[in-house]
Amino acid sequence: MGKIFRFYKDVDTDQIIASQYLLFPSIDEMKEHTFESLDPEFAGTVQPGDFVVADENFGCGSSREQAPAVLKALGVKAVIAKSFARIFYRNSINIGLPVIVCRELYDAVQNGDEMELDLKAGQITSGGKTFECTRLPEQMQKILDQGGLIASLNR
Repeated sequence: MGKIFRFYKDVDTDQIIASQYLLFPSIDEMKEHTFESLDPEFAGTVQPGDFVVADENFGCGSSREQAPAVLKALGVKAVIAKSFARIFYRNSINIGLPVIVCRELYDAVQNGDEMELDLKAGQITSGGKTFECTRLPEQMQKILDQGGLIASLNR
């Protein structure tokens, strides 16, 4: 079970991690500024196993790899949205952050609600309701289980 941090549509990578923080030498230093312009408390309140739930087109904007990296570094278990920008989706898989499409979840939950994700079954449970979501292909699930494409290739 994890807590939901809910964001609207068209959240871009600059809102996830602003460009001025890309100068910091490490993801650990950058992560403290995640979603700073949208929710200044996010980095201090998100816990490992929590979820980001968003409307459409999450991760649009630039191709910065640090956007999914700071979410993973903070312990976000997965990002669930109605849709994703392609480059954010790809960068997330590369580093091992699950990105799941679920069209119905966003409108049925609120910030702070709790949810559970079963990646293998492609199901989310929140508020006593079950939602069907993307069931990842077996090969993609293996990549995520190994920590992402980069880690998988390094093995």
